[in-house]
Amino acid sequence: MTARRFVVEADGGSRGNPGPAGYGAVVRDGDTGQILAEAAEFIGHATNNVAEYKGLIAGLRAAREIDPGASVDVRMDSKLVVEQMSGRWKIKHPDMQPLAAEAREVFPRGQVRYTWIPREKNKEADRLANEAMDAGKAGRQWEPRPAAAPARAALAQAAEEPEPLETAAPKAGWAAPADLGTPTTLVLLRHGETHLTPEKRFSGSGGTDPELSEKGRWQAERAAEALAARGSIQAVVASPMRRTRQTAEAVAARLGLDVRYEEGLREVDFGAWEGLTFAEARERYPDDLTAWLGSTKARPTGGGESFATLTHRVGVARDKILARYPGKTVLVVSHVSPIKTLVRLALGAPPDSLYRMELSAASFCAVQYYADGNASLRLLNDTGHLR
Repeated sequence: MTARRFVVEADGGSRGNPGPAGYGAVVRDGDTGQILAEAAEFIGHATNNVAEYKGLIAGLRAAREIDPGASVDVRMDSKLVVEQMSGRWKIKHPDMQPLAAEAREVFPRGQVRYTWIPREKNKEADRLANEAMDAGKAGRQWEPRPAAAPARAALAQAAEEPEPLETAAPKAGWAAPADLGTPTTLVLLRHGETHLTPEKRFSGSGGTDPELSEKGRWQAERAAEALAARGSIQAVVASPMRRTRQTAEAVAARLGLDVRYEEGLREVDFGAWEGLTFAEARERYPDDLTAWLGSTKARPTGGGESFATLTHRVGVARDKILARYPGKTVLVVSHVSPIKTLVRLALGAPPDSLYRMELSAASFCAVQYYADGNASLRLLNDTGHLR
């Protein structure tokens, strides 16, 4: 069977460069030109180049969700991104290097080709990027046009999910630590409470992006105190969602460090279940919820994100952090599902182990990664600093 061919058109912009920024991307059928998927997002304060790279990544991910075996022609009006991703220009800027690495991880090498196009031929992606920036200016996130939603939902249900990225699982046997060098330690901090946390409502990356509650801010400060007393944190990486940003910034301010944001650490998108309790989701979508609990490839109602997709992107994010900070102790501020996934991968545990872990708000976990590929869970759901 001949592989499908997609065309990804992507763009990004910043009003101020750097300034309020957003991206847009479309996926077209390579034969008919029909738009199969759209993606756009307001990403806060960033440069044009960062927004363009994020648009590329979003477009590639949207194409992969439809068919991970397809060949992809990427068309962008950014000469910089096209030349860098084609390997003709070196990537010197430290903000661009991890984004380029993330883009390369979406499809295997050889499945993607890059072409520069003039801006007037990239109107759809440019429109979406501007819609995302307009939405951000109005204090909200971009939402797809209603007419396009049914087609995307149907594609999402029919899409073949990527297999989970099961790397960094423990190996049989072990070596003396001195033989392996200094391990890289990830201290995993779940964000503090929001108003949704005490009610145990689904709160993922597809919802309202709530901020920390008063209790959540108190928890973030207690976590900051505990980490300051520990004195070993050398870098801070966080999910870009509001609650994780606020938690990470409280800690980083106490430690005198900057925060680096990583898209792969976002919470899973719970689709139509966002804001619902488990009981409410069970009552409204019983079949979908049962399927989701039974398979990592099942998605929440309304085109949410499967745990298979989450596992892949969290694994990519983890590998980027390990490559950037070898032998360092890094604070990773994220959410329930990504942190549980990192713990599960470290243990080599089955996917359903996610449902057997308790992870409290503002709790600590810790995983060490060694040069031989081994991983060691050092801490799970520590809340001693909150007592």
